[in-house]
Amino acid sequence: MNNKPGKIAIMGGGSWATALARLLLNNTDSILWYMRRDDRIEDFKKTGHNPAYLSDVCFDVNRIEFSSDINEIAAKADTIVIVTPSPYMKEHLKKLTTDISNKLVVSAVKGIVPDENLIITEYLRDFYHIPKENLVVISGPCHAEEVALKRLSYLTIGSYDTDNASLVSEKLACDYLKTVISADVSGIEYGAVLKNVYAIAAGICHGMKAGDNFQAVLMSNSIKEMSRFLQIVNPVPRNICDSVYLGDLLVTAYSRFSRNHNFGSMIGRGYAVKAAQMEMEMIAEGYYGTKCMKEINERYHADMPILDAVYNILYKKTRPKDAFNGFIDSLI
Repeated sequence: MNNKPGKIAIMGGGSWATALARLLLNNTDSILWYMRRDDRIEDFKKTGHNPAYLSDVCFDVNRIEFSSDINEIAAKADTIVIVTPSPYMKEHLKKLTTDISNKLVVSAVKGIVPDENLIITEYLRDFYHIPKENLVVISGPCHAEEVALKRLSYLTIGSYDTDNASLVSEKLACDYLKTVISADVSGIEYGAVLKNVYAIAAGICHGMKAGDNFQAVLMSNSIKEMSRFLQIVNPVPRNICDSVYLGDLLVTAYSRFSRNHNFGSMIGRGYAVKAAQMEMEMIAEGYYGTKCMKEINERYHADMPILDAVYNILYKKTRPKDAFNGFIDSLI
């Protein structure tokens, strides 16, 4: 591809897509934006803000070319930023017939593809034939709500081609958003899936009123568990205390903006899984990530008692107290 990053397209209409669009418009004249629903696009154009998410963030809509046609947007774009919930990404991309294999494709999807049990870059390589050097991932620690409030935040930009990571970094960085470059693409992606699982565990702990002392031990063991898995699946030098691993885990486990924590908290308070899902306005991706990671770990056999406990609670209807009792003596 000769025109990097060129014309940039956002694909997705949620909170994170909206926050990233705002960042990109700090550093580029205009963007393309695919949203699935025409009524949302019309409301956005009329009001100057996303009608459904982060509605306090105002945009100059003259700098945005909207479309509900994913192929129109993909054809015009040089760089595509995919920002859809992981459980729905596969369905959204089924409509894509435009060849995107020569474009720079950025995944801001902090999850995994259910049924396929593939991290996003693997899925894009296998099904859309995108060379791995043309793939970039964006990871935290970062909540869309705080980016929208212009609070100081940090992102990690990962790619097998660090030049491409730097190009994306330059388009996102500003006075309140700092960026770090990494080559640990699969580690970043698996870490982003696992931190959602552990945030559900933290929420369950909170809902059960287990206390801050136990919560601290639970999180310190969660990062060890993440490290064990990452070292098996991608044994490269990494500092698990870096913000993309430990920092993202902590913000997802403790923040009031964390949908995975809030989902877990309802489970800990006695909600059934379906009832908790129905009450939430947004997707708790860790619910799907838990099952995927449980199945993936059947190949790798990492010691992951916290993942196993969350899986048993969500999918085997094990009582949270009983599931936690199964591993508390092994925590240190």
